[in-house]
Amino acid sequence: GLNAPASTELGVCTVTCGIGIREVLLKRGCPGSETKCIVGVKECRGPVDCGWGRPISENSTSVMMTCIYIPPQNRFKYVWKILFPDKPPRILPSDSAVLEVRRDMCLITYQCETQENENIIASVKYTVNTTTELEKKHPKRKDQSRKSRADAILVFCVVTAVILTIGVIFAIIFIILHWAVVRTVLESKNGQGDKYGNLTSRSSVSTLE
Repeated sequence: GLNAPASTELGVCTVTCGIGIREVLLKRGCPGSETKCIVGVKECRGPVDCGWGRPISENSTSVMMTCIYIPPQNRFKYVWKILFPDKPPRILPSDSAVLEVRRDMCLITYQCETQENENIIASVKYTVNTTTELEKKHPKRKDQSRKSRADAILVFCVVTAVILTIGVIFAIIFIILHWAVVRTVLESKNGQGDKYGNLTSRSSVSTLE
């Protein structure tokens, strides 16, 4: 019942590396008929190295990258570095969790370390390609865009032609199935035309007389 000692369990961590959160679930004493209910969240951590990250936004001239953290953002210290294959990294003056850089003439590898009490709790790296490398990776974007528009126009024309063809077929089927009615209507119109012609002829004869 409600007086029974409550027991809790921890949910799955939201991350596989760095720092994240997990739910604290109550297994007894939940309201109503719920067997488990969330009573809070707790910090959880994984391996420090998170490998290669993906920029949060990028274009042909700049790239925006982010460090790994959980709110509040100002709880941690952020250290941005430029990595080199054959010499020590260069520490950048930025201490923000988000860094925006312009593309350079050569490929550059950036790294962000998230620190707390001088201890590294998460690390992520980013590769910023040059504009030339970016164009090599996506050389056919314009051609693909033009091809997509041409394909869309072609599809529209084909669909329109199919609809018109189906309409003509249905019209022919309707005429075949209701030929007797159509013939009656046509004969009725022809009869009225003949009567009108006869009346006109008689009127002309009377006038001549």
